[in-house]
Amino acid sequence: MFARTDEGPVLLLGAAHVVDLATPLRRALEDRTLDGVAVELDEERAAVLFSNGKPAGRAAGAPLFARLWGSLQRRLGAEIGGGAPGDEMKVAALVAKERNLPLFLIDDPIRSTLLNLVRTMPFKERVLLLTSAVVGLFVPSRVVVREMDRYSESPEAYTEELRSASPTLAKVLLDDRNEHMAARLAELRRRGYGRIAAVVGDAHLAGLATALRNRGVPVEAISFRELRGPTGPSPRPA
Repeated sequence: MFARTDEGPVLLLGAAHVVDLATPLRRALEDRTLDGVAVELDEERAAVLFSNGKPAGRAAGAPLFARLWGSLQRRLGAEIGGGAPGDEMKVAALVAKERNLPLFLIDDPIRSTLLNLVRTMPFKERVLLLTSAVVGLFVPSRVVVREMDRYSESPEAYTEELRSASPTLAKVLLDDRNEHMAARLAELRRRGYGRIAAVVGDAHLAGLATALRNRGVPVEAISFRELRGPTGPSPRPA
């Protein structure tokens, strides 16, 4: 136990947006003394997710690759027996509500993030991203599960592959957001919310932990691999 709230580490929990982690997330949080729960969401995404609605009139304004990736996530969530995209954020929000804890939205606004990505991404990377999104719609779920296993074994290698293939994507979607989320968590800590559990995509885990430590914030991290356990989701029969 820590004598003061600002002595406790920030707990980072790595999730995959298409895998059901409800039970392990609850298990990881049930015995924790917490001042609040944070999630990798902005106000717009949270409003849609927590209302169980569809972003009517908004999805059409998103870049094509973003809409394609959204479709891909929904398909994979159903096929690998995981759940709908964002379910892990709902679980975190429900835990906060059940324990009467504040819920903090720590991510950048999705619209400005995507606008910045499109504005700064070279043409070659745009083509690669769009092609990957289209191809992903037709990839068998068993292949996705195999790649998920490979990612779990070596997330750093996967991140380096991403940086090599699309450095702009890695900077805008990972590095910049990690810095901004770390700044918000550090500010919450200064306001007295030291013992925070933050649920973020697993690809953010290492970079966000580094950004927090660079700000003098102690960190405890539980990766997607640890939460998922030795046996991951299996694709449902076609």
